[in-house]
Amino acid sequence: MSSIKHLARETVQALTPYLSARRIGGTGDVWLNANESPDCNEYQLDSSKLNRYPEFQPHSLITAYADYAGVKHSQVLSTRGADESIEILIRTFCEPGADRILICPPTYGMYAISAETCGVAIEEVALADNFDVDYQAVENSVTKVGSEVKLVFLCAPNNPTGNMLDRQKLKALLQATQGKALIVADEAYIEFCPELSQADLIAQYENLVITRTLSKAFALAAIRCGFTLAQEAVIEMLSKVIAPYPMPAPVAQIATQALSTAGLTVMYERVKILNNNRQLLQNALQDVDCVTEIFQATGNFLLVRFKDSATVFAAFAKDGIIMRDFAGKPRLENCIRITIGTEAEMQATLTTLNSL
Repeated sequence: MSSIKHLARETVQALTPYLSARRIGGTGDVWLNANESPDCNEYQLDSSKLNRYPEFQPHSLITAYADYAGVKHSQVLSTRGADESIEILIRTFCEPGADRILICPPTYGMYAISAETCGVAIEEVALADNFDVDYQAVENSVTKVGSEVKLVFLCAPNNPTGNMLDRQKLKALLQATQGKALIVADEAYIEFCPELSQADLIAQYENLVITRTLSKAFALAAIRCGFTLAQEAVIEMLSKVIAPYPMPAPVAQIATQALSTAGLTVMYERVKILNNNRQLLQNALQDVDCVTEIFQATGNFLLVRFKDSATVFAAFAKDGIIMRDFAGKPRLENCIRITIGTEAEMQATLTTLNSL
């Protein structure tokens, strides 16, 4: 072993990193593997104060997002993407080597990776047969005698299956786990089904945390801007742990413009177009012979199960269409996740599938 590598923590030495779409890579002209928006806006930057450190939490940005999300300004923390929010939550509320997070696989992989890098154990409660959260099993894990679970991560829309949260069951879970654990609802894709957001419950439940991002519907994946929504006591604790200057000034400028009246209008129109393209793809997939299952359509992606996903994936690659392969994940055999892109990109996807 390298004389340097052995100095790393044992958990890091053994860690398999999260394989993001960019780390996996691919070759082609149609990129449908990272749940990115197919378009991008233009923004103006004021570079006159780049010699100064930025505000800890830029007032204009926090105000704009609080107004957009319908929460108090004191209930918002801006972070470097929702991924930083996940890590900060774990670092703030979990004692390494003692506490645990709870995840419901199959789900977003960074919950587990962040916990592992922080030396925090992971407890799993598998999603139910229909891929909904097994609320009673989650409650039992958190409330059992000697439970070490401090954080529960629930992704909704769930990446990659698209499932949403049951509001009444979530409220019962929040009530049962009050004072024992925080329930984190990851709403990275909520703009594609905003009526199903749980943000209005923050005022009622001190143990509810919601993570958000501008990477998806706002088409700003490159600037790494996310938000944490929670009661003020939670935000105060997270603010102790987060880096001293977490939000670069250029990022704050761009994000604030995206949250302006004009920016929101563009985002809403983008969501309308992408949701329509998703519906067109979903309808067409029902007549494709090699498709055996189409998962819930709630985000800017569709998870699809094929008779032979390896053949399908190879055909996409041959035609220069880059998808995300989930076939190696438990319970997702022969599954490929398709990002919703332009109408032309959806047609190219269908052309490949219909050629098989």
